[in-house]
Amino acid sequence: MHLTIGTPADADAVAALHTASWRSAYAALMPSAYLDGPLSDDHLAKWRTRTADPSPDRILLLAREAGGLLGFIHLAVAPDGRVHVDNLHVRPGRVGTGVGRALLRRGFAWAAAHRPGHDVFLEVLVGNDRAIAFYERAGGVRTAERAVRPAEGLELDELEYTWSGAAVGALARH
Repeated sequence: MHLTIGTPADADAVAALHTASWRSAYAALMPSAYLDGPLSDDHLAKWRTRTADPSPDRILLLAREAGGLLGFIHLAVAPDGRVHVDNLHVRPGRVGTGVGRALLRRGFAWAAAHRPGHDVFLEVLVGNDRAIAFYERAGGVRTAERAVRPAEGLELDELEYTWSGAAVGALARH
């Protein structure tokens, strides 16, 4: 496995993996009409836009092997100065193999280099127990809970997990 920075040429593969990950992880949390409906087009539009407009305040890191894309992480500087992990997804079937851990560690290294001393945070849906356990094992601390509306007519609860700037720096060095 090797890690690379995503480019516009990766948008379609990232969108496809993002959709597959949601369909797998959120099958019991979101209506199938949404997961099997507009989700794919929404993700494709999102990743084509994001990759077409690079910025020093965000990064898309990809985990690859000869067989293709294994996972990705996208981080961006939030308006409050913290670093937001707004996506971390691993191909279904490769979850639990170290791909997510490698991506998170590399994401922390980027955050420590580009926003030293700043916290890193992410949100995870209540009920996504595997991801919650992963973030807690990685040292994330639950800092908030709130409602989120991922699509029209759909309201779910999410948890925020945070790593302090000091913890990010230490984790980036491991």
